[in-house]
Amino acid sequence: MRALTAGVSHWLVDALELQPGQRVLELAAGAGETGFLAAELIAPGGTLICSDQSQAMIDVARDRAAELGLQNVEFRLINAESIDLPVASVDAVICRWGYMLMVDPQAALSETRRVLGTGGRVAMACWAELAANPWFALPREVLVAHGLLDPPDPGAPGPFALSDPDHLRELLEQAGFTEIEIDAIDLDFDAGNFEAWWEMQIDISPWGATVRAAGSELRAELAAEVAERLSSEVTGRTLVAVASA
Repeated sequence: MRALTAGVSHWLVDALELQPGQRVLELAAGAGETGFLAAELIAPGGTLICSDQSQAMIDVARDRAAELGLQNVEFRLINAESIDLPVASVDAVICRWGYMLMVDPQAALSETRRVLGTGGRVAMACWAELAANPWFALPREVLVAHGLLDPPDPGAPGPFALSDPDHLRELLEQAGFTEIEIDAIDLDFDAGNFEAWWEMQIDISPWGATVRAAGSELRAELAAEVAERLSSEVTGRTLVAVASA
């Protein structure tokens, strides 16, 4: 998954126009791979604050940073809707596929604006509309048809909560950001090897635990239905945005 989506991480980091010595905050960092790209650009003298609201993910990121030999990374448990940092204390914020999962993304963006210094930048990614992401939509449709998932609630936090570019722009403006640029990146999730692709979906998707909890016969039936409907070319689309404080 990291390899398939590397272009998104590079877009976000490039959009921040980072310089050595700067202080960068990554929100909802997960395993940290996006922020670690930034850490290399702000050395020497700069610091990456790698944060997540899950201690387990912070531990994974810390181990990964040690493997990469990164020396300029701090690790913090941070809820993006209430960032425990002083006003204007960072030069840039990066968040790949995080704001859309937050209960109150408006609060999170306002907090992001608060901790950014004047002229600082935020770069973010949010999945585009569900119809443009068959890699996610198709398995979900099968699970809903089997009664294993409820139909998605458009207003609830989730992968597609910020899929409308106009809504995303409005949230950024309300948070006090200017010079807003929103683009889209198309992705190719190779489905040439269905078994490997299916296992990846189970590992990364919020419905993965539901599939694993199903009996063996039902799991096989679900996989067969998805495989029958799946094109060999499975695509996705994500929105990417950058804005100035």
